[in-house]
Amino acid sequence: MILKCIYFLPHCQMFLIFFNSYDLCSGRVEVYQIGHWQTVCNDIWDLNDSAVACRQLGCGRAVSAPERAYFGQGSGPIWQDDVGCSGSECSITQCPHTGGTHDCHHGNDAGVICSGKGIRLVNGKDRCSGRVEIYYSGQWGTVCDDSWDIKDAEVVCRQLDCGVTNQVRSSGQYGPGSGTIWLDDVACTGSERHLTECPHRGFGIHNCHHSEDAGVVCPGKRVRLVDGKGRCSGRVEIYHSGQWGTVCDDDWDMNDAAVVCGQLGCGSAVGAPLGAHFGQGSEPTWLDNVNCSGSESYLSECSHRSFGVEDCNHGEDAGVFCLSEIRLVNGTSHCCGVEILYKGQWGRVCGQKWDVNNANVVCGQLGCGRAVSAQKRTYFGQGSGPIWQDDVGCSGSVCSITQCPHTGGGTHDCNHSNDAGVICSGK
Repeated sequence: MILKCIYFLPHCQMFLIFFNSYDLCSGRVEVYQIGHWQTVCNDIWDLNDSAVACRQLGCGRAVSAPERAYFGQGSGPIWQDDVGCSGSECSITQCPHTGGTHDCHHGNDAGVICSGKGIRLVNGKDRCSGRVEIYYSGQWGTVCDDSWDIKDAEVVCRQLDCGVTNQVRSSGQYGPGSGTIWLDDVACTGSERHLTECPHRGFGIHNCHHSEDAGVVCPGKRVRLVDGKGRCSGRVEIYHSGQWGTVCDDDWDMNDAAVVCGQLGCGSAVGAPLGAHFGQGSEPTWLDNVNCSGSESYLSECSHRSFGVEDCNHGEDAGVFCLSEIRLVNGTSHCCGVEILYKGQWGRVCGQKWDVNNANVVCGQLGCGRAVSAQKRTYFGQGSGPIWQDDVGCSGSVCSITQCPHTGGGTHDCNHSNDAGVICSGK
């Protein structure tokens, strides 16, 4: 049995997994709630539902939505019936469903087959460098370096969300693997989304040995924010040549900050403070005169003077404020007041115009199911400090409250007697 367990949000004690799978991204769908693994009934189960499950587990696109216990029957409770995702939801708990009632048995357990990542880099310095291995037919195996070039490496780095590479490794530079050599004579164009989409001789067909195992060095998401409040604000530091270093604030602006926030999965940029706002770092200073357009995926893709070329001191260290963090307070784990982190400080959301669409986005963002109700007027007690958002107007289909229209930035005509709250279906 292969058990895939990636998605866990402690707010609601929920896991999503695939059981009895051929590889890491296919199998019977199960969720963990109320102390039990629970299956999903396949009534009206389709590719839209599968698409959400695959996205939630980081397993690419949905290839198939098998029914009738295709991956074997589960046991215990059945979590939901009549799941009706549109395909755009961020979590399967956001999809319409019967709410815990069903008319199914385990012969109707739903399954998923995703395109999958099914790839990893082994024996490198981090997850974005190392020997290339793919998962096929229930087993990890290597890739032969015959014909291995930069186009093949580009596909691997993109598939792993590790940036754009200009380095390849061959002839077992990360040590010999073991087991099956799955691919040989790989010939990617560089545009493929997955390595297995590239032309090759066929799975398991090769004339190689493990001293020829291919490798890759990808740039990775080598950026962090230090000495802020939360992971989405702080002094900008990047990793280069085995060492963390700072970024000089010469020419530093919101476009540069936007790239950092996006690279870290921290939503939109709301500030680009200069002058070591988050305190001074230490040597080296890796980047100076950074000039991003705002559309780059990685800070290292932006124009700059070259790594280590600078005329700065650490009183000029650049910083970033991102807006992405959210929490629920003063309630149970699934019934609470809404607070967001903005410019390093937690603050409330005004309840004016607060409705179930807004609440649905919050519940989904925290992995806490669907909104049962949208509370106004300090149902969970008055907060203190700033009110960061007013007139929030979510459509209900976005993945983060920060993506919804709002006045933002602390502009409001509220007081804490209008603090917004939510009750999520939660556990």
